[in-house]
Amino acid sequence: MKNNHTIKRILLLLVVVLMAASCKTEKVFPKQEALKDISGSWQVIKATRNGTDLAGLVDFSQFRIQFQNGTYKLIDKLPFIVNKDGAFALDDPMYPFKITFTAAGAEPLSTAFTYPIVNGKRQLTLTFSPGCTNNTYVYVLQQTN
Repeated sequence: MKNNHTIKRILLLLVVVLMAASCKTEKVFPKQEALKDISGSWQVIKATRNGTDLAGLVDFSQFRIQFQNGTYKLIDKLPFIVNKDGAFALDDPMYPFKITFTAAGAEPLSTAFTYPIVNGKRQLTLTFSPGCTNNTYVYVLQQTN
């Protein structure tokens, strides 16, 4: 009987040692987030002013903004944070929260910026007040093909 208890203790000790040896501390390094690249042509798919949908009031179908190599170009201009072509910069290329537009010959203007993926497509959401601070526009843009 004593021999049986000894064997059980040895087996129990062996199981504990094997379990402890199988637990490895693994260092997990977060993956590097990709830089946000907004290069390309973008069109307005939704626009509001002070929460009111502008789709039925304004034709946004021809408006485009093209981003390329730190510059932007406006096509078929509409009420926007800037009214001339120029340069742009993101406050953080990896986790942008603000985009700054610098129109040719003008002071830089910054606006809130989000870059979500919605239904599998990247979108830009810009919130701004051109001119009158009582009017807040929100443009949701999607990249054109």
